[in-house]
Amino acid sequence: MVANRSPIVLTSLDFDRLEALLGTLPPGKFPNKPALEAELERADVVAPERIPANVVTMNSTVRFSIAQSGEEFTMTLVYPKDAGEPDRISVLAPVGSALLGLSVGDELDWPRPGGGISTVRVTDVVYQPERAGDLHR
Repeated sequence: MVANRSPIVLTSLDFDRLEALLGTLPPGKFPNKPALEAELERADVVAPERIPANVVTMNSTVRFSIAQSGEEFTMTLVYPKDAGEPDRISVLAPVGSALLGLSVGDELDWPRPGGGISTVRVTDVVYQPERAGDLHR
């Protein structure tokens, strides 16, 4: 569940790849599929070279903090095939799909395992492929 429901910004490349990925998922195997579909539906889609430098895109490394504990994390948002390594989070994970398209300063509510909600704030986009000129990764 994302507290900030304002439009998000996605690159056309990310949008197309994520739509294709969603089309390949078997029914019932991905409980977060409707949330990711909703994110794509509310997205403002732009050419990769027009994405603002402070927006979380696919393969971006994002720093975020948890308001309740003050903990800070730095993770790279990746496609499922690239997940499974330390400090990487799949876009298919609830927090992964929630981070997608957010800007520095945006907040989201992140369901905690076992119940409850944590408020997560995007504090920095450490690396963004588009900002670095990696437009076709």
